[in-house]
Amino acid sequence: MKKSKPLLFLIAISPFVAAAVALFLGAYDIPPILLLKALFFDLGDLPEKAIVLDIRLPRIVLSAVVGIALSASGVTLQGIFRNPLVDPFILGLSAGAAFGCALSVAFFPQVPIQVAAFTLSLLATFVTYTIARSQGEVSRLPLVLSGVVVSAFFTAMVSIVKFLVDPHKLVSIVYWLMGSFSLADWGAVKVASLGIAVGCFPLYLMRWRLNAMSMGEEEAKALGINVERERVIFITSASLAVGSAVSVSGIIGWVGLMVPHLVRMTIGPDHRQLMPLSMAAGAAFMVFADTLARNLTSFDIPVGIITAICGAPFFIYLMRRGGRESWGR
Repeated sequence: MKKSKPLLFLIAISPFVAAAVALFLGAYDIPPILLLKALFFDLGDLPEKAIVLDIRLPRIVLSAVVGIALSASGVTLQGIFRNPLVDPFILGLSAGAAFGCALSVAFFPQVPIQVAAFTLSLLATFVTYTIARSQGEVSRLPLVLSGVVVSAFFTAMVSIVKFLVDPHKLVSIVYWLMGSFSLADWGAVKVASLGIAVGCFPLYLMRWRLNAMSMGEEEAKALGINVERERVIFITSASLAVGSAVSVSGIIGWVGLMVPHLVRMTIGPDHRQLMPLSMAAGAAFMVFADTLARNLTSFDIPVGIITAICGAPFFIYLMRRGGRESWGR
């Protein structure tokens, strides 16, 4: 255990390291001394102050909290469904949230985007689980296939909204669906952080129960856990976190699959450590991906493209391994 402590420490501080590095990188070069002055001292109306405090810093914070939400939701869904190939994107939760956001932007502006995203993400997860449950025990293949079907359905519904919406709103919806933090500001940080905190707090407090639920329903019931009640709490909390994240960033897939699995392969399947370390690693990965997206070219690449490029090969790698190593089977 002593040998693992430095590794756990590195994972825990990784988002702070990633954020510190990201502050220095951008289209506008800012000397380190000037950047530190912009953070801690009054520089008046110098452009460097606005770039650091009003553009880069809120974007870094927003990408970090979105990474926390996606990773925490991935850990939770993988634990309660006993399936390392599950994440909010694959189960259709992100697609449902995207449909809710598209409806809010296009036709129901009076409905807050967060409310629409949460409601539709919860509906998508319920439909996915119901379809998989109809095959008997909720195993890996029916769950993944159900998620693919539900994702395809809600993606088609989003396409219908795009077809019917006003052209001026269409551009915003299309760019938003690719996943991006280009419009990040402190207002978006406040809105997202509130929903993500409310969603992730129960996941963190109840993380030890995921150890029992990941062993199977019978084992969990033998330990005195109300499986159905706990499952509802976990799914509802994960849906709130993902819905809040999607409402400010659009669809960013694969983070909830890759990050928890990499951390699990590193430190083991104990959710008491897996949950907080996955949150930290998810924040660091999201900051890194967004920094890459805004520095690769002269224009801003949607961060969802970066995560998809990383996630697709990783999913193939997991399927070849079968997920047995990280689950102790």
